[in-house]
Amino acid sequence: MTRLRTAALFVWRNKLLTLAIVLLAIVTVLAVFAPLFAAFEPGAMRIARRLRPPSDVHLFGTDEFGRDVFARVIHGGRISLAAGGLTVLFACAGGVVLGILAGFYDRADRVIGKVVDGMMAFPDILLAIALVAVLGPSLTNVVVALGVVYMPRVARVVRASTLVIRELPFVEAARALGVPTHRILSRHVLRNLASPLIVQGTFIFAYAILAEAGLSFLGVGVSPETPTWGNMINAGQQYARQAWWIMMFPGVAIVICVFSLQIIGDALRDALDPKLRRTV
Repeated sequence: MTRLRTAALFVWRNKLLTLAIVLLAIVTVLAVFAPLFAAFEPGAMRIARRLRPPSDVHLFGTDEFGRDVFARVIHGGRISLAAGGLTVLFACAGGVVLGILAGFYDRADRVIGKVVDGMMAFPDILLAIALVAVLGPSLTNVVVALGVVYMPRVARVVRASTLVIRELPFVEAARALGVPTHRILSRHVLRNLASPLIVQGTFIFAYAILAEAGLSFLGVGVSPETPTWGNMINAGQQYARQAWWIMMFPGVAIVICVFSLQIIGDALRDALDPKLRRTV
């Protein structure tokens, strides 16, 4: 109860963090329960109602095919949030393995370090485009591509933390007692990586949402008929003057998610870092 009360007090004192959590929660609830909030099907075309501005019937207006923009935005949130969450899991799983091996074994560090440095030399979006072009446009391939792109970031954070943890007295004591290496890694090293992984995961979540929208906007992400925020912005750019709402609302959704995750990530870093905790 004490930890929960402390966390609640920390959130309450940070008004910007409270706002970020509320906004992200609203977007998440709308996306998860999209069929309950959408009065129209996201793919239902009504040509007679095409390019209608926001109203009480169509909250966010309609697009060039008469489809309800509100329904497409909240259904598209499912794709973006799913892509971001799965990318975090994929990147963290691979990055933890590579980072622990590089941080605990010097020989592995020489090989893994060069591979990670080589991957990070490429811009994220260009590497993601190249991988999706090879794998093919689909949600699964987008997640795999983004997971590979952000895996080096996790690996470097985990490696740095592992280099510190392996020199701590309790790890040296476990080695002296003859504890097997795999138990040291799982029970001592891995447990102490939770804080940096949580913080890094929130930032990767935000980057992945933005990257998925960018890939869809460029036409190399999820298939165009699937309602995603990037696809909606791509389709609405040719109607930007006469139907601004087609681009604006999915763009606002992206901004809200990325902004909220960045604020939450900063707050988690401040709360979990012992050096910063004293000043918060």
